[in-house]
Amino acid sequence: MKKTASSEIKINNRKTIYRFIKDRGFVSKQDIVVGLGLSLPTVTQNLQYLEEQGLIDGSAKISNTGGRNATAYSCVNDAKIAIGIYLTANHISVVAVDLQGNILAILKDRITFNLDDEEYLKKLGQMVTRLKESVLGPDKEPLGVGLAVPGLVSEDGETVVYGYTLDFTGKTKNEIAKYIPYETKMFHDSFVAGYAEVWVAKEVQNAFHISLNYSVGGVVITKRKIYPGNTEKSGEIGHMTIIPKGGKQCYCGQYGCYDTLGHAGNLDIHTYGNLEQFFSLLKEGDPQMLKVWDEYLEHLAIAINNIRVLFDCDIILGGYVGTYIEEYMDDIRERVNNRNPFSETDNAKDYLLPCKYKQEATAAGAAIVVVSEFLDNI
Repeated sequence: MKKTASSEIKINNRKTIYRFIKDRGFVSKQDIVVGLGLSLPTVTQNLQYLEEQGLIDGSAKISNTGGRNATAYSCVNDAKIAIGIYLTANHISVVAVDLQGNILAILKDRITFNLDDEEYLKKLGQMVTRLKESVLGPDKEPLGVGLAVPGLVSEDGETVVYGYTLDFTGKTKNEIAKYIPYETKMFHDSFVAGYAEVWVAKEVQNAFHISLNYSVGGVVITKRKIYPGNTEKSGEIGHMTIIPKGGKQCYCGQYGCYDTLGHAGNLDIHTYGNLEQFFSLLKEGDPQMLKVWDEYLEHLAIAINNIRVLFDCDIILGGYVGTYIEEYMDDIRERVNNRNPFSETDNAKDYLLPCKYKQEATAAGAAIVVVSEFLDNI
C-alpha cells in the first residue's frame, strides 16, 4: 500500500509540474519550486524525466540581471499528437491535435453517412492514415484516435446505445473503426465538444455548452467537470420541447423538439449544404437568409432562457453554428433578456458567451480527450 501511495504521489507531482509549465509557457526551476511548493530535488528529478521523454525542452535561457541566466523550461507541444474524427450525416472531419489541443491539420470530405457501406468505412480509415502520415510521417504513431458520433455511447465507449439521429443504434466502436489502424475510443459528440471548450477556456467553471451542429446537444459543466447524469443523458436539450403543437417530427418520434429547429441543416439547406455561404449571404443582408436567421434566433432564445432559469449558469454557444455566431451575440442577448423574468438583475451579456474553440471543435474535442488521458498518466 505504501509503495502504491508513493508511486501515486510521484505521478501527481509529475503531472502538476508539467501542467505548471504548460499553463505558463516558459518557467525556471525556481519558478516551479516556489509556485508549487515542491522541494528542489523533487522538481529536478521530474524535470529530468520529462526531458528524457521529450515532453519538455530546457534549451532556452531566462535573462537574469543579478547573475547567471536560468534555464527556461517549456513544453514540446508536438512531442505527441492525437487524431480526432467527427461523423455527421454528410461529412467526415478528421483532425490532428498536439499536446496543447492546437489543431495541426484537418481533412474534411463530404460523404453520406452509411456504416453499412464497406467503402465508407474504408474511406474513414484512409483519411485517418493520410492525415497521420502528413503530420507524423510513416514511422511515428499517434497517441490514439478519438471518434465522435452523433449519438449516446455506452459508459465503456464500446456501443452506440441511442443513435436514432442517423439510425445507427447498436453499432459498435469496432465496427465503425474497422479500418482505423490505431487504438480508437468512441465518444458522444456533445460531450467532446464541451470538453474542448473547458480545455481552452480556463475561466469556465459552471456552464451549459450548447452544440449547434447537424444535431443539437449539450453538456452540463460543474466546477470544470462534465456532469453525465445518472444514465449518461445529461444535457440532451435537442429533445426539449419548443413547439408543443404543430411542430416538426423529431428523429426521436416526438414533435416540436429543439433539434428540429436548432440544427445547422436548418440554415445551410438554403445554400446547398454550405454553412459558410449561408453566413456570407446573411452578412450581405440577403432577405431570405435574414428571415431564416430571425426565426432560428427566436427558437434559440427560447432554448437559452429555459436553460438559464434551470441552471443559473453561464451558457456557451458552440458547434458549427457557434463558429460564426460571435458577431450576432448582442442580438441574441437582447432576445434572451426579453424572455427572462429576472432580466433586471440577470443580463444575458454577463452569462451568454460564444465558444472559444471554434474550428472543428467536436473532432478536436475527441482528440483532446485522448491527449488528456495521456497527460494523466505521464
